[in-house]
Amino acid sequence: MSEQATLFQYKPLHKPNQLICGTGQTAVVTGWTVKQAIAKHLHPQEFAVIGQLYSSTRGISFLIRNLLFNPHVRFLVIMNATKEDLNAGGGKCLLDFFRNGFTEGTSDTGRNCWVIKSPITGYIDIEIPASALEQLRQSIEEPVEAKSISEAVAYVKSYSQRKILEPWGERLKFPISEIVPTIQPGPRYGHRIEGTTIAETWVKIIHRIKTTGTIRPTGYDGQWQELIDLIAVVKNEPPGFYFPEPNYLPIDRPFVQEYTSQILDDSVKQEGVKYTYGQRLRSWFGGRDQIEQVINKLIGEIDAASAVMSLWDVADHDSGGSPCLNHIWLRVVDNELSMTATFRSNDMFSAWPSNAIGLRKLQEHIRDAIAERSEYDLKIGPLITVSQSAHIYDDTFDSVDRIINQHYQKIVDAERRRYFDPSYSDCDPVGNFLIKLEDKTIVVSQTTAGSGEITKHYSGRDPLKLLREICANSPSIQPEHSGYLGLELQKAFGCIETGKKYIQDQ
Repeated sequence: MSEQATLFQYKPLHKPNQLICGTGQTAVVTGWTVKQAIAKHLHPQEFAVIGQLYSSTRGISFLIRNLLFNPHVRFLVIMNATKEDLNAGGGKCLLDFFRNGFTEGTSDTGRNCWVIKSPITGYIDIEIPASALEQLRQSIEEPVEAKSISEAVAYVKSYSQRKILEPWGERLKFPISEIVPTIQPGPRYGHRIEGTTIAETWVKIIHRIKTTGTIRPTGYDGQWQELIDLIAVVKNEPPGFYFPEPNYLPIDRPFVQEYTSQILDDSVKQEGVKYTYGQRLRSWFGGRDQIEQVINKLIGEIDAASAVMSLWDVADHDSGGSPCLNHIWLRVVDNELSMTATFRSNDMFSAWPSNAIGLRKLQEHIRDAIAERSEYDLKIGPLITVSQSAHIYDDTFDSVDRIINQHYQKIVDAERRRYFDPSYSDCDPVGNFLIKLEDKTIVVSQTTAGSGEITKHYSGRDPLKLLREICANSPSIQPEHSGYLGLELQKAFGCIETGKKYIQDQ
């Protein structure tokens, strides 16, 4: 090594536990390739820092803040080596920042920010002055793209042989906005949320976590807000998927095909890539294709309760790279194919919509394969996810708040209209309640959802006692529906007291 036994030490302001720091002048951004796969080929004197970049909308601002605080970094190697890198686009967006620059604009949640001039959406905090960003852009000598680990290592070693460059300026540090959530009382364990579509269910999920989730350290850097054992039920996602207009999801339609291949398709083992879900399902365990196994299992025994796929390897306890998605179970009931997927850890803001869409495609693939190879023409049933650690990260709190403020109440209002419309197939599954007065007694008839058949009668004069009896006999009643019943029963009791005529909903 030449004179590049440098005097520098990289000092990150943000995400320090997610970085490998050295004493050189080259920063290496590995994308989805694990950083250790690069570091093991290099000496600490040859690089300044090695770290991963998953998201262009969340990660680039922190990366740039760290570079501004370490002006001795003069070279930048950005890896785009995997299918995941191309899908996420973080590396491409970062390159475009240095090549094309940025402009003032707003994020997809309406926050003022710098928008990177790139076909990949990327944001930088507006608190960082444009002059500092331009200085950084001009001071990195050669931002380069590497298509493989060996190419990245070669770039770093080449730069380490060059003459040491002076830092381009003083360390720069700018304030960062912190969002402190207001937490309401609520259970920590065992939550259930359902929605008609993935988009609707997602907004309800992040609202529940943001409202009652416990804040704790992540184990890496920063904090997350978490609920334990959250069950999400997507009842009727349409074919081709529903994307709201304008789209508020953290993914878009072109992303769907690229991502779903990571669940449906096998892939060869690649240095620096721990696994893909498709690899785990198709070939990881001795070459067994678990997707084919469950297809054949259900064709041979359509009501089997053992159509199970596992992604957890007992060696994962020692590997440091265990999959978040652990278990998938399929079941056919009344000619309807449902899927339940269990996640040990689930980023509900950034990852859950992608996870849900990928799993739905897998569910459709299995249904279609069964139809092609047998006499069974199954309907697609619900998709259920069980997220054992359901969390949102603190660097998304602002985005979460804005989405909740813009969309949650609209979803709740639309759902309320569906629940109280007996002709709508998605009304409250406990049915509807018809209330009338007979001889100064409140009479309640419970009817089935949709068809309107009477299943039970309740009667009495005490509205609270009646409400408790109805809710005890219908434990899955929606909170909105039980609140409505309480109001109507109290109104009926008031009419008994005053002698007025009672008419439900008037």
